[in-house]
Amino acid sequence: MKTANKTRIQTVGVAPAAPSSKIWAAAGLLVVAVGAAYANSFHGPFVLDDTPSIVENQSIRDFGSAQVLAAPPDAITTAGRPVVNLSLAVNYAIGGLAVEGYHVLNLAIHILAALALFGLVRRTLLLPTLSAQFGAAATGLALAVALLWAIHPLQTESVTYVVQRAEAMVGLFYFLTIYCLLRGAAAVRGSGWYAAALGTCALGMASKEVMVSAPVVALLYDRIFIAGSFRKSLRRRRGLWLALASTWVLLALLVYSSHNRAGSAGFGLGITVWEYARTQFGCIIHYLRLAFWPSPLVLDYGAPVARTAAEIVPYAIAVFVLLAATVAVLALRPKLGFLGVWFFAILAPTSSIVPLPGQTEAEHRMYLPLAAVVVLVVLAAYRALGWLGLRSRRAVVALVPAVTAVLGWGTYRRNQVYQSELAIWDSTIRNCPLNQRAYLSRGKAYDGTGQYDAAIRDYDDAIRLQPDYAEAYNNRGAAYEAKGQVDTAIKDYDKAIALQPGGAESYCNRGNVHQSKGQYDAAIKDYDKAIELKPNLAAAYQNRAIAYSLIGAFAKAWADVRVLRNLGGRPNPLFIDELTDKSGRSE
Repeated sequence: MKTANKTRIQTVGVAPAAPSSKIWAAAGLLVVAVGAAYANSFHGPFVLDDTPSIVENQSIRDFGSAQVLAAPPDAITTAGRPVVNLSLAVNYAIGGLAVEGYHVLNLAIHILAALALFGLVRRTLLLPTLSAQFGAAATGLALAVALLWAIHPLQTESVTYVVQRAEAMVGLFYFLTIYCLLRGAAAVRGSGWYAAALGTCALGMASKEVMVSAPVVALLYDRIFIAGSFRKSLRRRRGLWLALASTWVLLALLVYSSHNRAGSAGFGLGITVWEYARTQFGCIIHYLRLAFWPSPLVLDYGAPVARTAAEIVPYAIAVFVLLAATVAVLALRPKLGFLGVWFFAILAPTSSIVPLPGQTEAEHRMYLPLAAVVVLVVLAAYRALGWLGLRSRRAVVALVPAVTAVLGWGTYRRNQVYQSELAIWDSTIRNCPLNQRAYLSRGKAYDGTGQYDAAIRDYDDAIRLQPDYAEAYNNRGAAYEAKGQVDTAIKDYDKAIALQPGGAESYCNRGNVHQSKGQYDAAIKDYDKAIELKPNLAAAYQNRAIAYSLIGAFAKAWADVRVLRNLGGRPNPLFIDELTDKSGRSE
């Protein structure tokens, strides 16, 4: 009976594997090399979306609460992505807002993704359909692919920019989903591996929306590399495909619950489908250029839209040629065509027709697609060396370390820029001088160091580029207030509120000016509005408590102190002592 059962179980034969010592040595070398490239990345400050998604994200403050799985809409990068938010909560539970722990976990995720890619490529090259060409060198080729992919400077945004761990996490789960499929297909009984594939696919869906293509790409991988046809794949693994497809329901629920990523993605958000789509032609070609020449790298490209024929037509032609080539090669040489499908299928959610109005281009979107480019280059180089009559092993031994050293040095240098807010925004403005958000961000960095005149100049530039930029008016008002020019500050706050009536911070800041001028009723009215708009705005409770104390409303002041503490804020100890003396009680 056991023999009969075994005959009904269809598995995938593989070529003899390399000795385990060689595999472990390759994995160890990969870890050491990636660690060296990112050795200087651990002290970079929080930047850009790190502030709302980490620093101001109250949901990560209580690891024991279910709230860690439901980031608020203001937590831009983690809203609707519970696994990412949970990982940030782990960091906060261990080290609060100390940046080092966040960077260490980011690097760990990236290294795990590189190891998963190493395993996936190695086992793919050992499959019967590829082992004759690549099986003897499978471990070395897989190491070259994983190494070059992991230390490529283009990956720095997904690793060193803390909140973009979302990209690295979805990359890890994407690789693992297909790896587990491959292991399950090669096992006598693959149910455990298939269950793991389902789990990693679900985790990926709960990490970032680009995981949406994983079930389809996994099915195509099975058809091309394992089963040989869709019919055989569906017959052998129908349950797996239904299970993987069910994770789309999870993704849909998460997107819906986050209100289309807190209004950062979707239609009717200030940019049309055509405007966004035509811009993506140039973005895709730019990504490919950076894959081969990763300079200059830019943290924030802003939200430029392609408008002229020169900005659209050449790139559109290039993209359509690549798409046509992918379709043709997929039909004639499916294994090679799969790399094109991988590239376009993963880019599609962010680089097609669904607008992301706040960021039309971003380097972290190449985290997963870069793997297809690297695999193509490494395998093509390996075959070319053979055709040229060179001894491939010696050539690869000489070539890979040289390219690795160049890319690793580029990554190390890029990480140096991330160690300073001013440095990263200087670099961004130098390469994108029309990006108003970059001037705003550099202005914030100057504010943080007390360089208010420099900050005001940057806010002026941001407003020049975008005259209705409410946040720039608000921040410029704060800089003027810090300089003691309160009347000018009030004008900027008024302008910010007129442009964005829902801006809670502008009301809070204007309230501070009213309070400094002894206009306590006006100050409390502004704080009330700020709290109405943003109930978790700790500064508004702190400052309203002070205003209440100054007019003798001690009960209301203590009530605000309690709310502030519940939000995780720390009331000024001197104010608490003064309030205790004035009110005759303590809490």
